[in-house]
Amino acid sequence: MASTTSSQPQQINVADLDLQQLSDVRRQLEEELNHLTNSFAQLKQAQAKFKSCIENVREIKPQNKGTTILVPLTNSLYVPGHLSDAENVIVDVGTGYYVKKSRAQATKYYETKVEYIRTNLDTLQETIQKKQENMSYLINVMQAKLQQSQTQPTKV
Repeated sequence: MASTTSSQPQQINVADLDLQQLSDVRRQLEEELNHLTNSFAQLKQAQAKFKSCIENVREIKPQNKGTTILVPLTNSLYVPGHLSDAENVIVDVGTGYYVKKSRAQATKYYETKVEYIRTNLDTLQETIQKKQENMSYLINVMQAKLQQSQTQPTKV
């Protein structure tokens, strides 16, 4: 039975901690918040990239077959290319793998990715909000303890 309770995080009343311990908890919360907000920003960038892919797939139309286009090799390097197949596109599915898909399949794939990231962003936003509330409460407790220590005479 003791093993099941040890896996649960132990809750501690922050009002029972001294200022040094509160400062340590605050530092840890700040690090967690920084990590979470960085992750949030990276997810937003990935979402924007997939939305851009949806727009790019929609720009390929059958009437554009045979035209010259610019093909991205990197984010900043493009080379001229010839659009020979306006019905299918090559989709980067990750880790260096590419799959040939129809325009409709590619659009659906990217829309699924955008939705998946959106749900992760929503969850992450809730977590960030809770951490910010914890930080605010912690700061209030620290301020109250500081005021209390300043009003009490020091014991010699």
